[in-house]
Amino acid sequence: MHKNLPNSFIFLDKYNHQIFRNNNKNIDIIYRNYCSKQKEKELNKIARACKRKRFMFFISNNIKLAIKMRADGIYIPSFNKLQKFINIEKKNFIIIGSAHNQKEIKEKIIQKCSAIFLSPIFYVKKSKNFLNLHKFNYLANNNKINFFALGGINEKNFRKLKLLKIRGFAGITIFKKKPAYKRPVFSKNNFF
Repeated sequence: MHKNLPNSFIFLDKYNHQIFRNNNKNIDIIYRNYCSKQKEKELNKIARACKRKRFMFFISNNIKLAIKMRADGIYIPSFNKLQKFINIEKKNFIIIGSAHNQKEIKEKIIQKCSAIFLSPIFYVKKSKNFLNLHKFNYLANNNKINFFALGGINEKNFRKLKLLKIRGFAGITIFKKKPAYKRPVFSKNNFF
């Protein structure tokens, strides 16, 4: 397990200067964009900004690109069932993944993930099902791995995260609102 994982992760599909204006050092960036044609140009911009701000940087689902961009690790989405990430020989390369249920949690553990984003915790428009607090804690208590909450997190339900057995949280839309760096999730390091 990696002790140097932060309390919060931000999923980006493109460079967002607002994100890099905040001074919270306990944030990491995950680049997740599967259809961009200018991926490397965008990645270079994000990688430079992460290095400047000392954020850890992860690339989704592409080990070759993650190594080429000198990322800190790779993010394995729940739909990736392959076990090709278990023999990564690069030292200090962190593998993180996402899951929606117990079966996917076991797959991510087999893929040697250091942490798992369990989602969706709260209601999101694109999914009829969400875990809720009780089911999330049930899954987290039955598996010995670092869990991060993901999905449907907003300013109204943010305080409910304290009721979960989590290492931290991750967000997508909550960080896209302007100005992102003034959001309550950036305000203090000691939330968890």
